[in-house]
Amino acid sequence: MEDEELKEYLFKVVIIGDFAVGKSYFLSRYARNEFYLHSKATIGVEFQTQNMEIYGKEVKAQIWDTAGHDRFRAVILCTA
Repeated sequence: MEDEELKEYLFKVVIIGDFAVGKSYFLSRYARNEFYLHSKATIGVEFQTQNMEIYGKEVKAQIWDTAGHDRFRAVILCTA
């Protein structure tokens, strides 16, 4: 196999936004195809990984869900 065929790609995506705008809902729907109307607020940072194949290449997306409260602003800045 050629080196080009063995490559794996990793993308890190950080979802940021105000408190209670749907960041966690978006991640849950995309990564797990689930939707919970009464989920709890995110504290700090949570993440999910999604593996996919695009044009024959292994692609991994690491999607970070950040808390929207101002008190977690430092955590958001560290992940971005």
